[in-house]
Amino acid sequence: MLLHPAGLFLVVIARAQQDSAHAPAIFGDSLVDVGNNNYIPSTALANYTPYGIDFGFPTGRFCNGFTVVDYGARLLGLPLIPPCLSPTSKGANITKGLNYASKAAGILDETGKNYGARISMNEQIRLFENTVKEDLPPLFESPKALHSYLEKSIGSNDYINNYLMPHIYTSSRIYNAEASADHLIRNFSQQLIKLYNLGARKMVLTEIGTLGCIPNQLSMANADNGCVERVNNLGILFNDRLAQLTKTLNSTLPGSFFVYQSVYQTFYDMVIHPSNYGFFVANAACCGNGRYGGEVTCLPSQIPCSDRSQYLFWDAFHPTQAVNDIIANRCYSQNATDCSPISIYQLAQI
Repeated sequence: MLLHPAGLFLVVIARAQQDSAHAPAIFGDSLVDVGNNNYIPSTALANYTPYGIDFGFPTGRFCNGFTVVDYGARLLGLPLIPPCLSPTSKGANITKGLNYASKAAGILDETGKNYGARISMNEQIRLFENTVKEDLPPLFESPKALHSYLEKSIGSNDYINNYLMPHIYTSSRIYNAEASADHLIRNFSQQLIKLYNLGARKMVLTEIGTLGCIPNQLSMANADNGCVERVNNLGILFNDRLAQLTKTLNSTLPGSFFVYQSVYQTFYDMVIHPSNYGFFVANAACCGNGRYGGEVTCLPSQIPCSDRSQYLFWDAFHPTQAVNDIIANRCYSQNATDCSPISIYQLAQI
């Protein structure tokens, strides 16, 4: 599951049995959804133009082009990982990796219900369990071979589409900020242990980015003086607990190796000093409507900004592929700086 400027994600990467290729399993939300929502009755869709304008066509990615895990796959020498719900994600194809992520998904099952259907984190794990127990066994000559395959695995919306929507959800009335972070971490910990019990051993946990800096939150708060720090602080509280959880899981789950991917500080620095990273517009969506382009997100056939490379944000919630490229390089490359205790590149070599 992957947490980023608007959500959370987790990467589970497996090394294929017969060669040196890796087979990632991706869990998360719209930051890494590559089209799963195209196959469910959801209003959270990106299967129309101008989404995918720099990819070549709309795929269901909530971006103008490639996601962080797309760039990560490229850095690891992998093909793009397909959505698990795709009709082509069958048979031997699944040994090369599957993406279970879904727009509007969260740690909590109720998160994102305002969008209709979505694949929650628990449901993503159930789909992964079905892959492990039903789909993969016929492709391996023995249970031991399958176990070896899984052992070599590497491995938000709960705020944006839950806690910060008190007119729909009760969570902000039940939990204060500290208690909410504790509640999410407890649930996430149980989910990670479930993945471990299914055979995953190497996982990448990515922290929440600067939620208070996205156009949606700037518009809602009618902000005039930069990011909404009250919202950013929610992410900081969660990230502090996620960092500690990473250490705890590494010390208590035998044979596991969890990597912690930092994105908050890097993205915040992009917002404060965009020119240092080659950006010009740091607070408005390239494709959106209303103040900061955050009141209504990118609509079908809407004409986006002409130079997407100058913008941090593609739509009301998601970064441009230029940002995703930078974030990926800072953790998936050989010279990564934003992962601990080692980079994802190094983790893939273990």
